[in-house]
Amino acid sequence: MAWKWPWPRNAGNGGARPEHKSGAPSGFVALHAQGEARWTRRDYAALAREGYMRNPIVHRAVRLICETASAMPWLLYEGAAELEDHPLLQLLERPNQRQAGASFLETLYGHLLLAGNAYVEMIEANEGARELHLLRPDRVSVVTDPSGWPTALDYREGSARRRTPLAAEGGGALHLTLFHPLDDHYGFAPLEAALTALDTHNAAGRWNKALLDNSARPSGALVYAPKEGGNLTDEQFDRLKAELEEGYSGATRAGRPLLLEGGLDWKAMGMTPKDMDFIEAKHSASRDIALAFGVPPMLLGIPGDNTYANYQEANRAFYRLTILPLVGRIAKELSAWLGPVFGGSLRLWYDADRVDGLSGERDALWARVEAASFLSDDEKREAVGYQPRGFD
Repeated sequence: MAWKWPWPRNAGNGGARPEHKSGAPSGFVALHAQGEARWTRRDYAALAREGYMRNPIVHRAVRLICETASAMPWLLYEGAAELEDHPLLQLLERPNQRQAGASFLETLYGHLLLAGNAYVEMIEANEGARELHLLRPDRVSVVTDPSGWPTALDYREGSARRRTPLAAEGGGALHLTLFHPLDDHYGFAPLEAALTALDTHNAAGRWNKALLDNSARPSGALVYAPKEGGNLTDEQFDRLKAELEEGYSGATRAGRPLLLEGGLDWKAMGMTPKDMDFIEAKHSASRDIALAFGVPPMLLGIPGDNTYANYQEANRAFYRLTILPLVGRIAKELSAWLGPVFGGSLRLWYDADRVDGLSGERDALWARVEAASFLSDDEKREAVGYQPRGFD
């Protein structure tokens, strides 16, 4: 609509003139609306940049999971027999020329946590040697057949593009995902579930930094109300603005007293940190991020969480509820993919007995088994995962 006020005489209003009332006080009406919240984009690059690279809670949670999971020792079985030396174990120990096994797995777990997807490609090297390489999730797309089943991966880097078949005979590629309730082919990143907490935590940090840059004080207004009335001239306004920016802005000028004259008065307009409950808002967002990743807040140094009695109990819960399920999931996927490549009924698993964080549970198990007088020595060894004596 393009209304024009006052209406002209020929606007169909009978030539009426707008009514004017004298003596009415002048004024204005200000309309305010709540601004729309701005959220981080739900893609790998944005989550990695705003989460892992700019948020200390996300950075520490992801590193803690990746470093702990990648340090888990591997076991390889063929049927019921344990294999101590095998080409598959050597491949996991040195997947490629650039990475050792721990670095390779740390990156793999990081891709899963930040993207919900991890892509591993097997390459046949010289003299029958094999190498494993990780593909960055934001450069990979899943290719499906006419029926919608995934068949290959398209990897793009700049203008170059190549296609690798999925789980083909002799290797191909492996696509690892975390459960996504609304997508058939791609996984769901844990960080996406904590996106609101992530943006809240980052916004609180930016607000605190801006507050420090602004003389560690909330924003306000200088009100000019001289007794004789009138307004500041343009020259006086520019001079006052320049003096404020040069003499009272910046962290180095924090706390400097403001000298007011000529009818000027300072009125604070910003909300104080207490009004915004600044510290508790950051701690609450931190706990939500830790919850999404499955890391006890106590291990991240977040105060106000008394879920676990002590640090040792929190560490055991971290292993049992987060690390072991994640490593077991990857072990089964790698077994199903690499087992047929090397032949035989090979099965990968982790060695929980060599994990220092679970030593307390292991000691308690051994004590209970040792106290079971109704069991023979071979039965006790079998109960704790060892083979009977004299087993070939």
